[in-house]
Amino acid sequence: MNWIKKTLRFGEKVKKLLKKRPTKEEIESSDWTSCCKGPILKKELEDNLFVCPSCNKHHRINCQQRFDIVFGKNNYEVLETPRPQDDPLQFPDYKDKLKNARKKTGMDCGIMVIKTKINNINVTACASDFAFIGGSIGAAEGEAILYGIQHAIENQQPFINFTSGGGARMMENLIALSQLTRTTLAINELKKNNLPYLVVLCDPTAGGITASYAMIGDLHFAEPGALVAFAGSRVIQGTVKEELPENFQKSEYVQKTGFIDLIVERKDLKEKITSILSILLKKNPDIISSSDETSEDNRTLTKAAS
Repeated sequence: MNWIKKTLRFGEKVKKLLKKRPTKEEIESSDWTSCCKGPILKKELEDNLFVCPSCNKHHRINCQQRFDIVFGKNNYEVLETPRPQDDPLQFPDYKDKLKNARKKTGMDCGIMVIKTKINNINVTACASDFAFIGGSIGAAEGEAILYGIQHAIENQQPFINFTSGGGARMMENLIALSQLTRTTLAINELKKNNLPYLVVLCDPTAGGITASYAMIGDLHFAEPGALVAFAGSRVIQGTVKEELPENFQKSEYVQKTGFIDLIVERKDLKEKITSILSILLKKNPDIISSSDETSEDNRTLTKAAS
C-alpha cells in the first residue's frame, strides 16, 4: 500500500473518531460532567452545592442556583431591570449572539437583580451569569446594576454583588466601557448613604469588571480557587519577562497580596454574609457565632470595613 492510500485510510479513521465525540449540546444535556477523578453525576454535584467532594473545586453556577444557595429557594424576588436597545452599533452577528445567550440562560441580560432577606435583614443583590456571553458587561448589564443600587438606596438596604465575567463587551465598544464608570459612580452614591456594599468574587472575575465595581466593595469575599485578575497571566508574563508565582491570580494568592478580605466556601457564604451585615448594621447580634474561628473572621472583616 503506497503512502497516499495510507494517508487516506488514516484520515477516514480520524473522521470516525471525531464523529463519535459528543457535541457541545450533548455534553450540556448529559447527566454527567467531569472533574478531578473523571465523570461525576451532575445531580451529585448539585447536592453538594456544585462543589466537587474530592478536590473541593467550586464549579461555575448560574444566578438562580447562587441565589438559591445563599438566600434559599423561593426566598427572593427578581426585579425587572431596564432593557436598552439591542445592538446599538449594528455589530455583525451580535443580535444572534444575544438571542442564543437569552435562549441558553433564560435571562434578558447577563446580570440578575433581586430583593430578598438574609436572616431577616432586607438586602438587594445581583449576580452575573458567565454563560451569558462570558459575563461581559454591556448597556443592559450596566442598567441592571444601576437599577439594583438605586433600589438599595431608596429602600436603605445593603447591596451584595456576586461578580464574574471578563469585562466590557466588545460588541458595544465605548457604550460598554462607560458602564464601568457609571456603576462605579453609583456605588459611590450607595456609600454616601452609609449602606454596605459587599462583593463576592466568583470564578472568573477579570478585565474591566475587576478594574471597576468588583474591587471597590467595603468588604471582598471570594470563593476558593476563583480566578481574580485584570490581564491574563500569559500577557503579564510576556510583558515582565519573568516566571509568575504559583497559583498567580487565584483567589488565595490575591488574598495574600491584600485585595481580598476572606476566602469563603460556598456552604459558608450565607453565614459569613449574615454575620458581617449583623455587625455593620447592628442587627441580630444573637446569630453571630462565638467560635474562635468565626470571631477571628468577624474581627478581620469588621476592621477591613472600618
